Amino acid sequence: MSIFTHIWSGAGYIAPFIFVLSLVIFFHELGHFLVGRWCGVKVDVFSLGFGPEIFGFVDRYGTRWRLAALPLGGYVKFHGDANGASVTDEAAAALMPASERAVSFFAQKVWKRAAIVAAGPIANFLLAIVIFTGIFYFNGRDILLPLVDGVAPGSAAEAAGFKPGDLIVSIDGAKIVSFEEMQRAVQTSSDTPLTFGVDREGKLVELVATPRRRDVVTPFGTTRVGVLGVEARGKRENIQTQHFGLIESFKRANAETWYVVARTGSYLGGLVMGKESTDQLSGPIRIAEVSGEMAKIGLAALLNLAAILSISVGILNLLPIPLLDGGHLFYYAVEAAQGKAMNERAQQFGFKLGLTLVAGLMIFATYNDILRLTRQLMNLG
Repeated sequence: MSIFTHIWSGAGYIAPFIFVLSLVIFFHELGHFLVGRWCGVKVDVFSLGFGPEIFGFVDRYGTRWRLAALPLGGYVKFHGDANGASVTDEAAAALMPASERAVSFFAQKVWKRAAIVAAGPIANFLLAIVIFTGIFYFNGRDILLPLVDGVAPGSAAEAAGFKPGDLIVSIDGAKIVSFEEMQRAVQTSSDTPLTFGVDREGKLVELVATPRRRDVVTPFGTTRVGVLGVEARGKRENIQTQHFGLIESFKRANAETWYVVARTGSYLGGLVMGKESTDQLSGPIRIAEVSGEMAKIGLAALLNLAAILSISVGILNLLPIPLLDGGHLFYYAVEAAQGKAMNERAQQFGFKLGLTLVAGLMIFATYNDILRLTRQLMNLG
């Protein structure tokens, strides 16, 4: 495959990427919008995307709904805001009549402002739960039995005494029914001894193994996780299809959402502590690539990606960085504690610092994408 063919095939990633990102951003902003309306705040603009407007209309409440040219985000601009980041337009606020101040964002009680801001990330988590529920309910789940078909030489599994034919039934007393469940428990427990309950020819055997931290290639890039070193070859007779009712699907969706939250939080914590590598950070180019690959598999796979991305956006926005929702919530917490808003100068400095941090993160993640893509193209010869 030539470089030009590779680039041309990349064009097929654009539509799935726009679909996934727009879905996630729309529901994030819809959370802000709905709670804002519920709190009596006037919404001036609801924009999906940035830049020049492609299409737009004004609803009966005076909100301008717009679709913009650059589909890499969106915003809700409340009355009295200078921009979509909920920064107050001080000059306009000083000249506002009482009737307009009453429906402005900045004039609301601190708990209302906090609820409006928190609604965006919460909407992202709810979207993920709804998507996961639908996938479990309509598609069910194919599970691969946690049967050991092979043991890697020199691995933690070999050191612990695992043998081909072993069926893993529990880890630290928790029941295991699928190979995926076993992998998840192992991946999040690197360098931690685990006690495995193993069915070996009808007899229960306990083995203690310590998963070793390794770099593993996934559809989302290279990630550093715990590795046991057992292999399952995916034989048809070892695969079972599970079907769930609506309530069970909802329960599993919540568990799946929490798993993604925990894994993301663990990675971010490891990043701060220096235990995780920054080369795992991915930007829009990588998201576009993965979106294209998931679209080839099917709609369920693409929606699953959207759910994971939605959770990531929710977590990112809750970080206490000025400009993000978490930064606003931090300001409101300070305001509630001291009985008055933070100094305007301090807030402005915080927003500038937040903008610098967010922009730097995006640039670095995109740099990682470009570096990885360049290596791929060079390997094409």
